[in-house]
Amino acid sequence: MSCYRYSEEVRLAKVFIIDQQPLFRQGVRASLAGMPDLEISGEADADESALTKIESSPPDVVLLGANSAPANGLELCRTIKRHLPSVAIIILTPQPADEQLFQAIKAQAAAYLSKDVNADELAQIIRRCTNGEHPINESLTARPKVAEHILQQFHELSRERETATLISALTPRETEILNYMAQGYLNKQIADTLAVSEQTIKNHVTSILRKLNANARTHAVVIAIKRGLVTISKE
Repeated sequence: MSCYRYSEEVRLAKVFIIDQQPLFRQGVRASLAGMPDLEISGEADADESALTKIESSPPDVVLLGANSAPANGLELCRTIKRHLPSVAIIILTPQPADEQLFQAIKAQAAAYLSKDVNADELAQIIRRCTNGEHPINESLTARPKVAEHILQQFHELSRERETATLISALTPRETEILNYMAQGYLNKQIADTLAVSEQTIKNHVTSILRKLNANARTHAVVIAIKRGLVTISKE
């Protein structure tokens, strides 16, 4: 039984399940059925029909299975983000690996989990993603090798962007917020820490993305690490 205590103030999160195995989808649906703040809005096979289904009624979070052909799941992740950038995608894989994690970050996934995750842990990650957090960002500071791999791959893109358009300087406050973003803080946590409104933090994040020519929070953190604006923990 989940230890999460439901509050009327918690917004109902709509979750869509995509996986090529119907039995797995049924298992996830059953596991989350007892969570009063989560609603399964639908499910689909991992193919082109999935995008059509979620476009008609976009969910807050997509649980995307990456099975025997993980490249297909990652391509579907990229496709969904192109069409529905506000939807958070949690990739579930039977065999987590650094290379696949790296590809998931590039595909703008919000989280990357093993399919062995239990129901309570999955529900908590879904809630974090619904609230705007990107748990996958934590790998940038906790796993330096993965971060270095990302930096190498994004180097050419960053150089092209910097050549085409000069990156505007961040204010001290924006740099401070960027450091919290790199640590995996969601907007509300940053707002509480800095004693400002959540809308103020959202405005700062929008400005940070624009100034760094970044298309997502993770990309902004990568560029910031490359430019020495934030540091990576070596622990």
